[in-house]
Amino acid sequence: MRPQFRTLFRPVLTVILLLAAPMAQAFETRATAAWVYDVSTETVLMDKNADLALPPASMSKLMTINMLFEALRDGRVTMDTAFPVSSRAAAMGGSTMFLQESDRPTVSDLIHGMIVNSGNDACVAVAEGLAGTEEAFADQMTARARALGMQHSVFRNASGWPAVGHVMSMRDLGILSKRLIVDFPEFYPIFAETTFDYKDRAPANANNRNPLLALGVGADGLKTGHTSEAGFGLAGSAAQGNRRVIFVITGLATERERAEEAERIVSWAFRQFAEKTLVKAGQRVAEAPVWMGAANTVGLVPAADVRLLVPALVQENATAEVVYTGPLRAPLTAGTQVGEMIIHIPDLPDARVPLVVEADVAKGGFGKRLLTAVDVLRARYLDEQPAS
Repeated sequence: MRPQFRTLFRPVLTVILLLAAPMAQAFETRATAAWVYDVSTETVLMDKNADLALPPASMSKLMTINMLFEALRDGRVTMDTAFPVSSRAAAMGGSTMFLQESDRPTVSDLIHGMIVNSGNDACVAVAEGLAGTEEAFADQMTARARALGMQHSVFRNASGWPAVGHVMSMRDLGILSKRLIVDFPEFYPIFAETTFDYKDRAPANANNRNPLLALGVGADGLKTGHTSEAGFGLAGSAAQGNRRVIFVITGLATERERAEEAERIVSWAFRQFAEKTLVKAGQRVAEAPVWMGAANTVGLVPAADVRLLVPALVQENATAEVVYTGPLRAPLTAGTQVGEMIIHIPDLPDARVPLVVEADVAKGGFGKRLLTAVDVLRARYLDEQPAS
C-alpha cells in the first residue's frame, strides 16, 4: 500500500492522501445490539445500538468482578481472604456455585464461582463482603462505572438478576471488558478456565458457559448472560497473532444462536480486516510554508508508524487530510507537533494522527526579514488597488 500525496492550499492547509484502501464486506448481525472493537488499533469495527441501555443479565457480573479485582489490587483483600455467606446469598436462585451459610469461601473461590459458574450466590457474598449490603454495593458499582466512562450503566444488584432499571449498554460492557483484560493481566486468565466445582457440589454446573473457549479461535473470555427479558448475550474476547478483538452482543433468541453469532463475529473481525502500516515514522506527508524562517518550508511527518486496520477485500479509495494553521512561525524545533493527519476509511471511524516538524528551522537573518517585509507591503499595495 503506497500512499500518494497532493497539496491543496487553503487558509487552513489540507493535504489529501490517497490510499489504496479496501472496503470490508458488510456484516449483518442478528443481535439486538452489538459492539466490536479492535484493541491494538483502538478501532470500533461494529456499532449496532451500542449505546442503548438494555438488561445485561449475567454479563453485569463483570462489574462485580472488576470491583473485586480492584479490591485485590488495592490490598483491601487477598486471594486467601475468606468471606461469610449470608442467608440471602445462600438462597439465591438461578445459576449458583451452591454456597451454604456455613461456608467461608475465599476470594479465589468466589472469583472462580462468578466467572466459571456464573454464581449469583457468589456475587451476593462479594457485595456483602465488600460493602456490607448488596444495595450499597450496587450504588458503588454505578458510581464506579461512571468514573470509568460507562455512561449507560445503572446497577440494582451485584448479579444481573432481573430488576427494574438494572441496565448496561454494549459499549459500556466493551469498555469494562477491555479494562479487565488490560488492567488486570494477572487475573484475566481465570476467564479462560473451563471448569470449577466448589467442594465437588455441582458437577452439572461446573463448566464455563462461554461457547467459544473450545473452538480454537483464540477466545479466552469473558462472560455470557441470559434472562427471558434480555435474551442470550455474550461479552467475549479473542486474540490471534498480534491482534485482540473484544465483542459484545445481546438479544439472541437461543443459546445456539448466541454461539453461532459469536463465532461469526470473531471470524469476520479477523478475516475482513488487516492491520497495515500506512505511513512510516518520519515519512514526509506535507510541506508547510514557514514565516520569517531560515528556510521557506519544512516537512511534516508522523512521529511513529501509522498502523491502522483496513478492510481486506473490495478495493476502494480512502482519503486522509493533513490539517494545520499556516504559515508556521520560525523558530521551529524538530519533533514539535503542529498539526494532524485525519484518515478516513469507509465504514470505520476517522483516525487522527499527530504530525510534527521534520527538522529545526531557525529565524531568518536581517535579509530574510527585510524581504518578508517588502513582500507584505507589496501584497497590501496590490490589495488596495481598485479593480480594473
